[in-house]
Amino acid sequence: MTIMHAYRTHTCGALRATDTGASVRVSGWIHRKRDHGGLVFIDLRDHYGLTQLVLHPETPGFEIVERLRAESVIKVDGEVVARDAEAVNPNLPTGAIEIRVTAVEVLSEAAELPLRCSASRTIPRKSVSSTAISTCAARPCTRTSCCAAR
Repeated sequence: MTIMHAYRTHTCGALRATDTGASVRVSGWIHRKRDHGGLVFIDLRDHYGLTQLVLHPETPGFEIVERLRAESVIKVDGEVVARDAEAVNPNLPTGAIEIRVTAVEVLSEAAELPLRCSASRTIPRKSVSSTAISTCAARPCTRTSCCAAR
Protein backbone atom coordinates (compact mmCIF):
# COMPACT_ATOMS: atom_id res chain seq x y z
CA MET A 1 0.00 0.00 0.00
CA THR A 2 1.49 3.33 -1.08
CA ILE A 3 0.51 6.03 1.41
CA MET A 4 -0.37 9.52 0.07
CA HIS A 5 -0.19 10.66 3.68
CA ALA A 6 -1.22 9.22 7.05
CA TYR A 7 -4.94 9.29 6.25
CA ARG A 8 -5.25 7.85 2.75
CA THR A 9 -3.76 6.16 -0.27
CA HIS A 10 -6.75 7.22 -2.41
CA THR A 11 -9.62 9.66 -2.21
CA CYS A 12 -13.19 8.36 -1.94
CA GLY A 13 -13.90 9.35 -5.53
CA ALA A 14 -10.78 7.82 -7.09
CA LEU A 15 -11.24 4.04 -6.91
CA ARG A 16 -12.48 2.11 -9.95
CA ALA A 17 -12.87 -1.50 -11.07
CA THR A 18 -9.26 -1.44 -12.28
CA ASP A 19 -8.21 -1.08 -8.61
CA THR A 20 -9.75 -4.45 -7.66
CA GLY A 21 -7.40 -6.39 -5.38
CA ALA A 22 -5.52 -3.31 -4.19
CA SER A 23 -4.93 -2.64 -0.49
CA VAL A 24 -6.10 0.89 0.24
CA ARG A 25 -6.60 3.40 3.04
CA VAL A 26 -9.38 6.00 2.83
CA SER A 27 -10.70 8.56 5.29
CA GLY A 28 -13.86 10.57 5.40
CA TRP A 29 -17.24 11.26 6.90
CA ILE A 30 -19.87 8.57 7.35
CA HIS A 31 -22.47 9.73 4.88
CA ARG A 32 -24.90 6.83 5.26
CA LYS A 33 -24.84 3.56 7.18
CA ARG A 34 -26.94 0.43 6.57
CA ASP A 35 -27.10 -2.82 8.54
CA HIS A 36 -28.06 -5.87 6.48
CA GLY A 37 -28.24 -8.82 8.84
CA GLY A 38 -24.75 -8.69 10.27
CA LEU A 39 -23.02 -6.90 7.40
CA VAL A 40 -22.65 -3.14 7.78
CA PHE A 41 -22.44 -1.00 4.65
CA ILE A 42 -21.11 2.55 4.93
CA ASP A 43 -21.06 5.24 2.26
CA LEU A 44 -17.86 7.10 3.11
CA ARG A 45 -17.63 10.68 1.81
CA ASP A 46 -14.74 13.04 1.36
CA HIS A 47 -14.34 16.19 -0.76
CA TYR A 48 -13.86 14.06 -3.88
CA GLY A 49 -16.72 11.56 -3.79
CA LEU A 50 -18.31 8.51 -2.17
CA THR A 51 -17.05 4.96 -1.69
CA GLN A 52 -18.99 2.06 -0.22
CA LEU A 53 -17.37 0.16 2.65
CA VAL A 54 -18.36 -3.34 3.80
CA LEU A 55 -17.73 -4.57 7.35
CA HIS A 56 -18.23 -8.15 8.47
CA PRO A 57 -18.89 -9.00 12.15
CA GLU A 58 -15.33 -10.39 12.46
CA THR A 59 -13.80 -7.10 11.21
CA PRO A 60 -11.71 -5.47 13.97
CA GLY A 61 -13.66 -2.41 15.14
CA PHE A 62 -17.04 -3.71 13.90
CA GLU A 63 -18.74 -3.02 17.26
CA ILE A 64 -17.39 0.53 17.31
CA VAL A 65 -18.64 1.27 13.79
CA GLU A 66 -22.11 -0.07 14.63
CA ARG A 67 -22.58 2.71 17.20
CA LEU A 68 -21.17 5.57 15.09
CA ARG A 69 -23.53 8.17 13.69
CA ALA A 70 -23.61 9.99 10.38
CA GLU A 71 -20.89 12.63 10.06
CA SER A 72 -18.43 10.73 12.28
CA VAL A 73 -14.97 10.69 10.69
CA ILE A 74 -13.15 7.40 10.20
CA LYS A 75 -9.99 6.06 8.61
CA VAL A 76 -10.16 2.54 7.17
CA ASP A 77 -7.77 0.08 5.62
CA GLY A 78 -9.12 -2.59 3.32
CA GLU A 79 -9.14 -4.37 0.00
CA VAL A 80 -10.92 -3.12 -3.11
CA VAL A 81 -13.38 -5.75 -4.36
CA ALA A 82 -15.65 -5.71 -7.40
CA ARG A 83 -19.36 -5.51 -6.63
CA ASP A 84 -21.65 -8.26 -7.90
CA ALA A 85 -23.26 -7.34 -11.23
CA GLU A 86 -26.66 -6.75 -9.61
CA ALA A 87 -25.10 -4.51 -6.92
CA VAL A 88 -23.27 -2.15 -9.29
CA ASN A 89 -24.43 1.46 -8.91
CA PRO A 90 -24.15 3.13 -12.34
CA ASN A 91 -24.95 6.53 -10.79
CA LEU A 92 -21.64 6.65 -8.89
CA PRO A 93 -18.16 6.79 -10.43
CA THR A 94 -17.09 4.31 -7.70
CA GLY A 95 -20.25 2.22 -8.14
CA ALA A 96 -18.47 -0.86 -9.52
CA ILE A 97 -16.36 -1.42 -6.39
CA GLU A 98 -16.52 -1.51 -2.62
CA ILE A 99 -13.87 -1.74 0.07
CA ARG A 100 -13.84 -4.82 2.28
CA VAL A 101 -12.60 -3.25 5.53
CA THR A 102 -9.77 -4.87 7.51
CA ALA A 103 -9.10 -2.09 10.06
CA VAL A 104 -10.98 0.95 11.35
CA GLU A 105 -9.86 4.00 13.32
CA VAL A 106 -12.33 6.58 14.60
CA LEU A 107 -10.89 10.06 14.04
CA SER A 108 -13.91 12.02 15.30
CA GLU A 109 -17.18 10.72 16.69
CA ALA A 110 -20.19 12.87 15.83
CA ALA A 111 -22.88 13.67 18.36
CA GLU A 112 -26.48 13.19 17.35
CA LEU A 113 -27.32 15.78 14.71
CA PRO A 114 -30.27 18.12 15.35
CA LEU A 115 -31.25 17.85 11.67
CA ARG A 116 -30.72 15.08 9.17
CA CYS A 117 -28.04 15.99 6.63
CA SER A 118 -28.86 15.09 3.07
CA ALA A 119 -27.07 16.24 -0.03
CA SER A 120 -29.87 14.81 -2.17
CA ARG A 121 -32.54 17.13 -0.72
CA THR A 122 -32.91 20.41 -2.54
CA ILE A 123 -34.60 23.44 -1.09
CA PRO A 124 -36.46 25.66 -3.55
CA ARG A 125 -34.76 29.04 -3.77
CA LYS A 126 -37.72 31.26 -4.67
CA SER A 127 -37.16 34.51 -2.80
CA VAL A 128 -36.06 32.96 0.49
CA SER A 129 -32.64 33.83 1.81
CA SER A 130 -30.33 31.07 3.05
CA THR A 131 -30.43 32.66 6.52
CA ALA A 132 -34.20 32.35 6.61
CA ILE A 133 -34.03 28.72 5.47
CA SER A 134 -31.48 27.92 8.17
CA THR A 135 -33.55 29.65 10.83
CA CYS A 136 -36.80 27.97 9.81
CA ALA A 137 -35.24 24.54 9.39
CA ALA A 138 -33.73 24.65 12.87
CA ARG A 139 -36.84 25.81 14.77
CA PRO A 140 -40.38 26.96 14.10
CA CYS A 141 -40.66 30.66 13.43
CA THR A 142 -43.34 33.23 12.90
CA ARG A 143 -42.03 34.71 9.65
CA THR A 144 -44.77 33.95 7.18
CA SER A 145 -42.62 34.97 4.21
CA CYS A 146 -40.05 32.21 4.69
CA CYS A 147 -42.21 29.50 6.28
CA ALA A 148 -44.70 29.74 3.43
CA ALA A 149 -41.94 28.77 1.00
CA ARG A 150 -41.20 25.48 2.78
